[in-house]
Amino acid sequence: MSMTRESMSTTIADLVGMAPRATGTPGGRAAADYVEHRFAAAGLQTQVLEVPSYSWRAVQCGIRVGDAEVACAPILHSGLAAHDWTGDAEHRIDAPVVDIGTDRVRRHDVRGAIVLFDLTFDMTVAHSLPLTLYLHDPGRRVLRRDVLGGRNPYVTSLARTMRDAAAAGAAGVIGVLRDYPDSRNYHNEYYRRTLFPLPGAWVTRAEGARLRDLLRAGGSRAHLTLDVERREVTSRSVIGVLPGRTTDAIMIQSHHDSIGPGAVEDASGTAEVIALAEHYGAAASAGAVREKTLLFVTFDTHFTGYQAHRAFAAQHVLSRDAPWNIVLNATIEHIGLRSVEGADGGFASTGETEPRGIFVNVNPAFTARIARAVRRHRLHGTSLMGAGPLEFFAGGIPTDASFTFVSGVPTVSLVSGPLYLYDDADTIDRIDVEQLEPVARFFADLVDDADRRDGRLLGWIPARIRRMLPRGRW
Repeated sequence: MSMTRESMSTTIADLVGMAPRATGTPGGRAAADYVEHRFAAAGLQTQVLEVPSYSWRAVQCGIRVGDAEVACAPILHSGLAAHDWTGDAEHRIDAPVVDIGTDRVRRHDVRGAIVLFDLTFDMTVAHSLPLTLYLHDPGRRVLRRDVLGGRNPYVTSLARTMRDAAAAGAAGVIGVLRDYPDSRNYHNEYYRRTLFPLPGAWVTRAEGARLRDLLRAGGSRAHLTLDVERREVTSRSVIGVLPGRTTDAIMIQSHHDSIGPGAVEDASGTAEVIALAEHYGAAASAGAVREKTLLFVTFDTHFTGYQAHRAFAAQHVLSRDAPWNIVLNATIEHIGLRSVEGADGGFASTGETEPRGIFVNVNPAFTARIARAVRRHRLHGTSLMGAGPLEFFAGGIPTDASFTFVSGVPTVSLVSGPLYLYDDADTIDRIDVEQLEPVARFFADLVDDADRRDGRLLGWIPARIRRMLPRGRW
């Protein structure tokens, strides 16, 4: 009964009830304990990977023009002196405002100024088409103009603007959520290689318009306040092991941490991993013995710098003393419904599956079998995207699998980018419940297929050659 939508919906509700599941918080620890308990109950050997990470909190955030206050929210992880900085900092910036809109910082003199910019979401569904090897789209839902133009909230102008503004001597930044519904609860990630040294705040589109009106009327100066505290904390990622006849291993992965409710991001993926662990644990209890070891992993630190992901890759992929030879990674993220901006300015559900991509760097025959499985399990709105060359770039792929991927592990990584992904609007009603079971059964077929194959040949490049190529660049 583990791979039913009812069972997985219950798991999702349990995890949402612990939110926020942020790294180092009571909710984060409760989520890790919950996953470990579920793994152990399924008959898996469990261990917890504890890795230092950071907890960032805004104590105070404000924008004032003259005597007028403008409602705002902090840009997460901003105002940091260094990647490993901890402590308390009070930022009080009174400075002229340079409004660059959607332009590049380099075209403006921003020295000593607060940069006002419009955040742009720079990746649409259409941008994934050049990588697409196969698209299962009955009814042509994905290929509609409005869907192809849908924007992903992960790939944005934030990191570029923050980096360029700091380099140009700016004092702070204010981002207008131009491409977003009427919410300032945009919980941006820590973009692992980009330090946010300047204090920053978000305003909605309407608040941005009011701010610009106040600046035109009040002399083009503003006061930006951001008080932050950052502490080192211990992250807890959970590993469940179901031994096979060999130490060749298939890894099934998601992440259990969240900033807000985190129903789709990523209670949905964690529920899928738990369901698969219970499915294979029950088979093992009934006497089934698999060729390959199965690893079930839910990570922490997805929002705080991916320290746990890097530590896992270093210890369990790149190290000569790694206990397993991971021959395939299967990552599951974001089983959600598509939303658009509604007439009331909020997030309106369309009732359709959010278009999904499955990044693959496996051999052509395996890719063809995966495509057939996508169709067989009716994973509508799903494309296979060829990711082979991306493993040699530090950026890897925009999924939780990126660090094992760039470490040379053949990968099948399902992900989607609904508009509400980083918002408090990521509530349980955003789950695509009709797709929970098909996705689980698709991945069970994937794991069973890989278990029957020679692990050295699963990748798009055979393992013998892969070992001679650069790996682990991040």
